[in-house]
Amino acid sequence: MSNPVERARILIVDDEPFNLEILGEHLLDEGYEVVTADDGEAAWNLLTRDAAFDAILLDRMMPRMDGMALLARLKQQAEFEHVPVIMQTAVGAAENVREGLAAGAYYYLIKPFQRDMLLAIVAAAVSFHREKKQLEAQLSAQASTYRLLKSGEFHFQTLDEARQLTLLLSNACPEPQRVALGLSELLVNAVEHGNLGISYGEKTTLLQQGRWHDEVESRLSHPDYHHRHVCVRFIRDNEHLHFEIEDQGAGFDWQPFLEFSPERAFDPHGRGISMARMLSFDVVEYQGRGNRVIARVKLH
Repeated sequence: MSNPVERARILIVDDEPFNLEILGEHLLDEGYEVVTADDGEAAWNLLTRDAAFDAILLDRMMPRMDGMALLARLKQQAEFEHVPVIMQTAVGAAENVREGLAAGAYYYLIKPFQRDMLLAIVAAAVSFHREKKQLEAQLSAQASTYRLLKSGEFHFQTLDEARQLTLLLSNACPEPQRVALGLSELLVNAVEHGNLGISYGEKTTLLQQGRWHDEVESRLSHPDYHHRHVCVRFIRDNEHLHFEIEDQGAGFDWQPFLEFSPERAFDPHGRGISMARMLSFDVVEYQGRGNRVIARVKLH
């Protein structure tokens, strides 16, 4: 199993013993630590004693406390608010998915599901959770002198450089942890979908096959892409922090990604831009053919 999800803890909540057994076997075989609960009430009692989970795989229809009721409780508690919830359900209607998305379930699985899709969704949720925790830890260790930064222009090429720049520029903001996750998503998008030309469909396939990181590294050294860089301009004025991110790719149809739609709820990615708008920035505005984005944070 790859390092980002090694020994991640997953809570499975389902009232069907067969589902608990099958889901548990798939995740245990992949190297996850698995804890199970047979309904929402049992899961809540367990979580109040042990909150250390990287993701929660949650059935929607259950007795005593159903999945939506448990999800509502989770989102009201600070210690659970950002633990990713994967809603598994036999109900695939758009209105049901939209209800779950609005409540904070950004990952979805429709029964019956394929093992590869299950593992891809769980890996994406765990990676999101751990990336957020890592950014928070690194941000708390950085000096606040970055907040003296008034303006700057930065050029980078790799995902590691994107993460380093995320830490620097987030620390220039009054709420670094709020900005960090969304900024990281925008910078990573500029590399993978912008400069490296990895399409949405290609990334879905690569994630399911466990080959995404290898493909990124391969394209970074390819003659068609190795010269490309992302330019980031940062400006602080009296009212806003402005981030201008421009890649050298062909652009993309960005409008469908401003809102997180039910049609993409079953994919292991595709949440970055909408989550940046909802959680990190007051404004996210793509321009032209989609290779330039402006993000703003209000200072007051």
